[in-house]
Amino acid sequence: MWLRNLSVLVAFVLFLFSCRKESFTTNAAALLRTSVDSLHFDTVFTTTGSTSQYFKIVNDNNKGIHLSSVRLAGGAASPFKINVDGIVGPQVSSAEVLANDSLYVYVTVSINPTAQNLPFIIRDSIEIDYNGNKKWVQLDAFGQNAHFFRNRKITGTEVWNNDLPYVILGSLTVDTTATLSINKGCKVYMHADAPFIVNGSLQVNGEKYDSTRVVFSGDRLDDPYRTFPASYPGLIFTASSKNNAINYGIIKNAYQAVVVAGASASIPKLALNETIIDNAYDIGLLGLNTSINARNVLISNCGKNLFLAGGGVYDFKHCTVASFSNDYIQHKDPVLVLTNYTTQGNVVTANSLTASFTNCIFWGEQNGFVKDEAFVDAKNLTPSIAFNKVLWRVQNTPSFSGLTINGGINQNPLFDSVNTAERYYSFRLKGSSPAINAGINANVSLDLDGKPRPVGAPDLGAYEKQ
Repeated sequence: MWLRNLSVLVAFVLFLFSCRKESFTTNAAALLRTSVDSLHFDTVFTTTGSTSQYFKIVNDNNKGIHLSSVRLAGGAASPFKINVDGIVGPQVSSAEVLANDSLYVYVTVSINPTAQNLPFIIRDSIEIDYNGNKKWVQLDAFGQNAHFFRNRKITGTEVWNNDLPYVILGSLTVDTTATLSINKGCKVYMHADAPFIVNGSLQVNGEKYDSTRVVFSGDRLDDPYRTFPASYPGLIFTASSKNNAINYGIIKNAYQAVVVAGASASIPKLALNETIIDNAYDIGLLGLNTSINARNVLISNCGKNLFLAGGGVYDFKHCTVASFSNDYIQHKDPVLVLTNYTTQGNVVTANSLTASFTNCIFWGEQNGFVKDEAFVDAKNLTPSIAFNKVLWRVQNTPSFSGLTINGGINQNPLFDSVNTAERYYSFRLKGSSPAINAGINANVSLDLDGKPRPVGAPDLGAYEKQ
């Protein structure tokens, strides 16, 4: 008997519960709220669309509320699109928000190409209509027209000027007999699957001001993706490429920012001048038995900052190579790895190696995994490696035949600002830095900012304290 009564009681409780869940109110005093009052979309390149954002319609009442409609004020002509709890707009009718519950409204924006060269703002709003009430969520997008290249191969001679940004989809390849010149102020944005492959020659002609540097980055400019490493594969200079130069460039947020492979009839194969390489997930600058000249180069906060393996010819002057762990990249490898060999399985392949590092800084966080920020090694063949007036963090100073060190400072360089929580870094020098006036004349008259260096005793690293 008691089992029968228990089953009746359970059924009655379930009935009451189900009635409560299905109870709705039409009282205008029962208000809804939204998780945000507005949604902002950062730069969206025309024709490529954007990522989705969302907000919630929240019902804090003890009864459910029927929504008469959720609609875009701009209707079907709006560049924005909505999806309300799985139903696609521009208008969704008869949605429900249950008691003490919420539903999601997803919003995307797709901007059509225009003749405008400058960024422009697109706006719309979403109206939520229920129980005689109306609530609004504002929308805006910062859109920009651009040059779009999908799986593009450049042949002959081509020049890019700063009239519009350049967006690379698929890949971009500079053919073996081609030369691409990218002039001051150009911004090159690459999709996640878009490597920039140079089989011929690349000439980057930036200038010292922020607005006139040439920037390579990923094409996701919305938060939080704008600062993600590994946003695109990177710049790849293949064995056939030659006569490459990057002047006043910024290469950031790549997987492997710059890869240079193979010897070249022209030495150097790549000249890097007054250039920043930052936030590469795997490697900032990778050289494989090749030739690179670098002057006033900053390589910062990469998985492996500067990795030169398998021999080659290298000349680095006034470079700062530094790394600090952040939420995306742990600093677990030396900021400089230099060898004359590569190893595959148990097979070691060695080549000749000539390398010079003058007035450079190699540094990483002091409480991290890495004790020696410079790993230098050679096998089978005697290299010619010179460190002239460098500041580096090492517990075990490299020492072997063919290596010379002229004045190594093992002290904190005292960078101007290192704030890993805010991900803000300034690798300029504080006035008390031991790197100030610690260098030798390397015939470098300017620093990374394009500001003058003294003839006598310049500062170490990419920046001269002014």
